[in-house]
Amino acid sequence: MAGGLGDVRPCHKLPSARVGCGTLITMRLDLQKRTDLALRAMQEIWARADRVSGPDLADALGTTRQYLPQVLNPLVKIRWVGSFPGPGGGYELLVGLDDVSVLELIEVMEGPTRDNRCVLDGETCPHEEPCALHCAWQHASGALMRELGDLALADAGNLDCAPSE
Repeated sequence: MAGGLGDVRPCHKLPSARVGCGTLITMRLDLQKRTDLALRAMQEIWARADRVSGPDLADALGTTRQYLPQVLNPLVKIRWVGSFPGPGGGYELLVGLDDVSVLELIEVMEGPTRDNRCVLDGETCPHEEPCALHCAWQHASGALMRELGDLALADAGNLDCAPSE
């Protein structure tokens, strides 16, 4: 194939976003609201340095008292957060925010980050006939996973959001 792409799926085989056919490719990396709430909950509990009641934590996060246990349940199951019922109960951290990466939190809340879906059509990208962006996407997603894996929850709110050059 011309252009040095080797054996890649031609654009006419892709039902949606097409490479080289004039169709714009849009890409989103979405996380659920509960993942954001889980991060903010861990940071809020850490900031208070003590057990936080469920109602107080829900109010601080701007969520409902009914939804909070659903958000924190995965963190309780893996023993990052302790849940204590009854009067004087609430939530407390069982791990330090320096000991948990943003990637670990995402995977606990969202599931595995590596699923081998093609960035172009959402289907599994076959190794014997990869899409035109397969290698580029592998490199880019690998870099993203390394960044998120190296970023501790303690530092997640301290980043400079200015675009890099």
